[in-house]
Parts: sequence; C-alpha cells; structure tokens
Amino acid sequence: MPRRNYHDELIKSLKDHDMAVAYLNAAVEEAESGEEDAQQVLLLALRNIVEANGGFTVVAQKAELGRESLYKTLSVKGNPHLRTLTALFNSLGIGMRFC
Repeated sequence: MPRRNYHDELIKSLKDHDMAVAYLNAAVEEAESGEEDAQQVLLLALRNIVEANGGFTVVAQKAELGRESLYKTLSVKGNPHLRTLTALFNSLGIGMRFC
C-alpha cells in the first residue's frame, strides 16, 4: 500500500471551505492559549489554507496584496496587520467572528 503524505492530504482536505473554517477555528483556539508558539500555529494554519486555495500568488492577487508581502506576513516571523488579515480572509471567503 502506498504511503500517504500527511501534508498533501491536509491541503487536499482544506480545499473544502467548511473544513478550512474548522481548521482555522481550531488554530485560533490554540492561539488563545497565550503560549509562546501560539501565533505560529495560527500562521501555519493560514499558510496551509493559502496553499489549498491556489498558493501565495493566486491568493495575493485575489486579496490585492503583494505576493512577497503576504509571504512575509505569514512567515514564521510574521506579524500580520489587521488590514492584511481582513483582505486575506475576504479573498478566501472566510469571515471573522468573535464571541
């Protein structure tokens, strides 16, 4: 039986909008823990969702952001601005909600 690549399977599953939203919500819950690596979990989730939606070039164009800017924003050392996140979420069809 051929081995499955976890990352490839994850990206495939994140092409489903509802799955991407659930994945992002789980990352936000993890980020709320306040632990040092919490922001990295959220940024990784966003990178995976971007990959599932065609990659940085495609999503950056939809969000009207520069590809390099989006890449830096979601990098390990990224520090996203709300304006950038809003554009990104809008381009992915994902809304932000707080309760």
